Amino acid sequence: MKTSWTRKQQWALFCMGIWLCGTVCTAVVAMQNFYTIDRLLAGSTNASFHAAADKLGQPLAREFLRYLSSELNRLYFQWWNLAQTAVGLVVLWLAAQLPRSRKAAWGVAGMLVVALILTAALTPPIVSIGRSLDFVPRDPPPPELRTFGLLHAAFSVLTLFNLILGVLTTRWIQRAGES
Repeated sequence: MKTSWTRKQQWALFCMGIWLCGTVCTAVVAMQNFYTIDRLLAGSTNASFHAAADKLGQPLAREFLRYLSSELNRLYFQWWNLAQTAVGLVVLWLAAQLPRSRKAAWGVAGMLVVALILTAALTPPIVSIGRSLDFVPRDPPPPELRTFGLLHAAFSVLTLFNLILGVLTTRWIQRAGES
């Protein structure tokens, strides 16, 4: 099995790497934003931080920090959705020009459809409902919390689907150069 990759194939593989890494990094950063709040409140060695948190009180300090993390995550996901759509369009253009890359082109097209669903159908209501839930007591749980949870779960499942499809598509792009 001989491999002779073309320049377009190399760029397609490079862009797929960006797409997959960006997806993983965005998810990790979003999770860590929330986990870091409790770590900081429980064990930060910064005396000024603890003084400010104590002045507000732990529950209010936690709520303010969660609000900040939520806003950062909203920003990251909105920008990542646009960036992954742009990267996906470039990969689709490259993959469509490769010989024996029909599967790869369809894989990229599928990933782009998922990215567009995330961008246009899921992210706007997640942002809107998420903001409406900021600083709202959770006992009893507000009715919007269920909707937010379902949208978030759908976003996560589609993102995981895109990662799996991305790994397969990367392999299909790779195989387009094998003879």
